[in-house]
Amino acid sequence: MRIIIYTGKGGVGKTSIAAATAIRLAQQGSRTLVMSTDAAHSLSDVLNLPLGPDPVEAAPLLWAQEIDSMQETERNWGAVQSWLTQFMNWAKLNDVSTEEMLVFPGMEELFCLLQIKKQADSGRFDTLIVDCAPTGETLRLLSYPNVLNWWLEKIFPYERRLVKVMRPVAKLVTGGLELPSDETMNSIERFIHDLEDLQGVLLDPEVTSVRIVLNPEKMVISEARRSFTYLNLFGFHTDAIIVNRVLPDEAGEGFMAQWKELHRRYEQEIEDCFSPLPILRVPLMPGEVIGLEALGQIAGEAFRSVQAGGILHSGRTETIRKDGETYTLELSLPFIRKDEVQLTQLGDELTVHVGPHKRKVHLPRSLMGRPIEGARFNDDTLLIRFGERQ
Repeated sequence: MRIIIYTGKGGVGKTSIAAATAIRLAQQGSRTLVMSTDAAHSLSDVLNLPLGPDPVEAAPLLWAQEIDSMQETERNWGAVQSWLTQFMNWAKLNDVSTEEMLVFPGMEELFCLLQIKKQADSGRFDTLIVDCAPTGETLRLLSYPNVLNWWLEKIFPYERRLVKVMRPVAKLVTGGLELPSDETMNSIERFIHDLEDLQGVLLDPEVTSVRIVLNPEKMVISEARRSFTYLNLFGFHTDAIIVNRVLPDEAGEGFMAQWKELHRRYEQEIEDCFSPLPILRVPLMPGEVIGLEALGQIAGEAFRSVQAGGILHSGRTETIRKDGETYTLELSLPFIRKDEVQLTQLGDELTVHVGPHKRKVHLPRSLMGRPIEGARFNDDTLLIRFGERQ
């Protein structure tokens, strides 16, 4: 199984690149599914084919799918929704539009991501190409399992025991409200375990790669740099940068001359920022990129010298090195200054705060009980030094 996730700032053309990659792999004999988890689906528009919530055959060895968030919510959250409806009725909130209140913000997108695990486990496909939501939304969703797993381990067992003890008397005390049933609690636990399993697949560099799509423009490059930092923070493997809609040489005269010069300058900046990642270029096409034939041309340009489904770059974002009696944890965090990072250690957990994001690193046995003695940056790598075990 091979999973390739495409993300990037909205409007850079990641859906076209994802679809083109899928077409290329299908033509090479790989059973390929391209799936859209973005709430604003455009995959059917790019392929010029009607798509639905289940895989639809688009060409030989090629299937496409636009995931229905409402359907996935019902499948994964139905039991919880049923109890929440009872709660709303008990609280006499029937006049409020309960449908919007029964699913918490971001949950529908998470249910869509679980389709990745479902299709990976099905055995029907060799490769999954995932057209994700714009960068900010993608990063928020990919970090959820880390937080929910902590809640499942630290808080949920106590809540579950409390509900079990209080259930017999709660209906009398509250005047009719029933506490969540075992089925409801099981549904929550199953959902979080599924997310944990999904994260395990997505963090495996032998299976999953993230590719960032960008245009040679200042704001887009800045967004891509932040994305690359946070992907490294959460341990995801980025194996390529795809520069889309680069002005071709013949567009360098007259009105487009200044744009051509800007693109040339920003292309060099992209090389400087993201080296040694492979930089794949796709020129601005002379017409709209719609349909299998046009997407095939895009694939020919992007993967002219590399395998579309291959692991295009290998590199670890987290390593542990021993120096005498001390250990050093190395985290790859490009484009970040030391004063932008905050570290918090509690037991076997190290929390790394970078800007608006934070990641909980579960320390291995070799680092448990060892205090942090210092931290420094070296070549875009955060070096955290641990002292002797207390």
